[in-house]
Formats: sequence, structure tokens, C-alpha cells
Amino acid sequence: MLEVCVDTIDGVIAAMNGGAGRVELCSSLSEGGLTPSAGLMHAAAALPVPCYAMIRPRSGLFEFSDAEASVMLADIAMAREAGLSGVVLGAQNAARGLNVPMLATLMAAAGELGKTLHRVIDVVPEPLVALSQAIDLGFERVLTSGAEPFAQDGTKLIAQMVTQAAGRISIMPGCGLTADNVAEVIAATGVEEVHASCNVRVAGDLAFSDFDPSSGRFETSEATVREMVNQMSGKN
Repeated sequence: MLEVCVDTIDGVIAAMNGGAGRVELCSSLSEGGLTPSAGLMHAAAALPVPCYAMIRPRSGLFEFSDAEASVMLADIAMAREAGLSGVVLGAQNAARGLNVPMLATLMAAAGELGKTLHRVIDVVPEPLVALSQAIDLGFERVLTSGAEPFAQDGTKLIAQMVTQAAGRISIMPGCGLTADNVAEVIAATGVEEVHASCNVRVAGDLAFSDFDPSSGRFETSEATVREMVNQMSGKN
């Protein structure tokens, strides 16, 4: 199953029409994905594809203050109110490991929503310890690149995670996956779902500022989603 990360309502529609099984809903994918707006949450929830909201109040690593945690709790409440299927969470403590107490609070606030642990697991000192903590917390899946910049380079650790998980939690590789390498990563790791952006660069228009960067911006491509889904299903 393919999950596609998007930051616009047109991206949700493109992912859905291309055959994605789930959408990770964000803003600012250029910053690694931040919390989407309330309007985007509501619009996405009205579409017939499961959508999980990224809950991340700022860019940077994941040691959040109490004030930021309050913002995250309010955003989780908005995701529930909007009718989304789930949320995507992550938080670190001062030692850079998972902030288990904060995550437990966020998980409780999410209630019946589905819950994914994001790539915070790729920047903790001991990813396999964090995986055990994620299982104990009740996450249903972990998004990971195997502690490497790109998932195709982290397949050894991803495969270890799959073995350790033993069906108790889904391991979902993401970052750098394309139609050209997704089948190889699945074969090397034994995973059953993957995560990708499936976007293409769209040329920008001339402007006096960076409203529309001349170097272009990225948009979710329905054709790219469909190509990746076909590769995963062996249709190509």
C-alpha cells in the first residue's frame, strides 16, 4: 500500500486518483512537513481516502516545549473535529530519545484516531529501542528511512525493524522512494506499505519576490502516484 504525503487539497485529489491507499496531510513539505491548516483538514476529510494529519508545529528537530505541546494538542483536537482518519506524531527528550511522556499525552488526546510515529525514529540514538517504545505506546506504524538520508540506503535497519516488530506494528519506509526503486526496497525489507511524495517540479512565474520561486515548486503528480502503485502491484 502506498501512502503519499501532500500539502495541498489538489495533492490529496491527485494522490487519491492515482491509487494511493492513504494520504499524509501536511503543510510546508519544503520544511519536511508541518501541521496542515484547519481548512485543509476539513477539505481532505470530505474525500474518500484516509488522511492522517502531520502534527508538527515548526521545522527543526523534535524537542518541543510545553507551549508547543499545547499547540499540538489543539491541532490534534482539530484533526478529530475535522473527521480525519489519524495523526502523525513524534517528540524527543533532552537526550534525543523519544519523549515517551509527551507522546503518551498526545496519543491519549488522539483517542480513536490512527497513529503513526514519524521519522523522529531516524534521529534518535537507538532506533530499535525507540521502536519498542512505539509498540508499547500503541502506535500502529512507524515511518522510517532506516536512519539514513534515503530509505533505499537504510534497508538493513528497516529489515531489522520488521523482524523486531513481528507484526505488532507496521514498518513503513519513506524518503527517496520512487517507481524505480520501490519494488527493490520492498523485496529487501519485507514491508507491506511505503511512503512517498510522488511530486514533480512545476516551473514558477516571474515575480518580484519568492511568492512563486523561479526555480519552480513541487506538486503531487497523479501520474507519478499511479506509476508507483503499478510498480508495487507488479503491473509494470
